[in-house]
Amino acid sequence: MMTRAFRLCAALALAVSLSACSTLRGTLVPVAGTAQGTSQVDMLVATTRLPADPVEMFSGARGPALSFANITVSIPPESARKVGEVQWPSRVPGNPATDFVTLKADVIDRKQALTWFNRAVAKVPKRRVLVFIHGFNNRFDDAVFRFAQIVHDSSAPVVPVLFTWPSRGSILAYGWDRESSTYSRNALETVLKALAQDPSVGEISILAHSMGNVVTLEALRQMAIRDGRVAPKIRNVLLAAPDVDVDLARQQIKDMGPNHPDFTLFVSADDRALAFSRRVWGDSVRLGAIDPEVEPYRSELEATKINVINLTTLKSDDSLNHSKFAQSPEVVQMIGQQLASGQVLTDNRVGVGDVIIGAAAGAASTVGKAAGVIVSAPVAIVDPRTRENLGEHVQDLGETLTGQTVP
Repeated sequence: MMTRAFRLCAALALAVSLSACSTLRGTLVPVAGTAQGTSQVDMLVATTRLPADPVEMFSGARGPALSFANITVSIPPESARKVGEVQWPSRVPGNPATDFVTLKADVIDRKQALTWFNRAVAKVPKRRVLVFIHGFNNRFDDAVFRFAQIVHDSSAPVVPVLFTWPSRGSILAYGWDRESSTYSRNALETVLKALAQDPSVGEISILAHSMGNVVTLEALRQMAIRDGRVAPKIRNVLLAAPDVDVDLARQQIKDMGPNHPDFTLFVSADDRALAFSRRVWGDSVRLGAIDPEVEPYRSELEATKINVINLTTLKSDDSLNHSKFAQSPEVVQMIGQQLASGQVLTDNRVGVGDVIIGAAAGAASTVGKAAGVIVSAPVAIVDPRTRENLGEHVQDLGETLTGQTVP
């Protein structure tokens, strides 16, 4: 048993090392020049990490209080990158023509953060805010660049707010990261309440990944208990590959009351990171790896009106299958389209599966390519509207591309 567990840990560590971001120091040090065709994502950062030297900005240690930063990330031209990927510099300073780099990376105080935020939210349609909470094994620069990629690739018209908690960015620091996420729940609740109470804010969406779901669910539960409800401006909560015990998540959402936000759960049965976590926690089922079509999950999800997007059959370049929501062009763009429209992801008037399949079909130019897209599309979605229309999507696509009726 010990040998098997050791092999699993070793295999996971190897996979993480092969798929990990750059280990360079200084990737967030601003560059002086720009390049033609680049894009920019200007974000506000709130963090419970301990401030570090200017090269690193914030470490993986726990800070005594909330700190803030304003960072502008430059993203290389579309011709130099693939949607869903972060192009890490191979050396510092990075090259804006080919790499993710920063044009500005300033540590600021609370007053400056509020000034920046009020100016930014006034420029966004419907005054929408997107708060991102990263997962396990993320350094500060990991979180910044990944969120910039998500905002850019989704084309979501939102004010981006990154909440980053003290992760050591090491596969061997699972316990530290887990407790650090819980350590940060009061701070996240403070940030969310401040955003919700700001009269300039229209609505708030939350996107949490992996272990970031721990602090997210805890913060929302606390808010509901303290205030009698989760702030109404918090409309959408997207739980991507949540590394949370199923029973715990069930209780947390129950504690939020019947008027909880609209939840969308992204799951994948082939998530290798969550398989490792399940072993660590003594065979505890992780929420992000459930099969939403089997009981008791199917009935419970429908009863609590939690929409589920099953990404198991969706292929991505993520060797752990743990970040499909961000690395799949179809999924990340679907998220942006839904946020831009102001519709919740549980809106059955247009199934979220339709959006993904439609985006994939729109990119197909040959029968062979279209067939591959359909096979890899996340079609097992707990969404009645999608189930009804899936057959029509496949048939219409075949007829359009071949000029023949598909039996």
